[in-house]
Amino acid sequence: MGTNIKFRSATFADLPTLREFEQGVIAAERPFNANLKDDPIQYYDLESMLESADYEILVAETEDKIVASGYARLSESKEFFRHSLYVYLGFMFVLPDYRGHGISGELMQEMLAWGKAQGADEAKLDVYALNEAAIRAYEKAGFRPLLVNMTKNL
Repeated sequence: MGTNIKFRSATFADLPTLREFEQGVIAAERPFNANLKDDPIQYYDLESMLESADYEILVAETEDKIVASGYARLSESKEFFRHSLYVYLGFMFVLPDYRGHGISGELMQEMLAWGKAQGADEAKLDVYALNEAAIRAYEKAGFRPLLVNMTKNL
């Protein structure tokens, strides 16, 4: 495995790989949410995201192979917060053979830098409460738990 990771903005040519990664995200999250519909489902409107100035979809490449993805979305904060803009991170996926090499942390740093360059003063993301591996990765990147989103089927 190459260790020379490069990060770049995703393009429309990357859509087949991004769709595969999206299914990887869904498969990883399915054990944490029994309310997801049966496959096939999609989380993201990747075409619109690629066209929007409010999104930055990044990919990590090594040896001409895309091995990871993530997006940063610029959002307005509610008026009662100190920060007027925040960056929301999502679509974090690293191919299994490339996990454990710090790629997700570097990818998050790239997305956070993009958000800061756009004027964001805060970063947010969502993670399933039982997804301990993801929580550890996000905490390692400096995130901390803030709210607990609770649910109940009726």
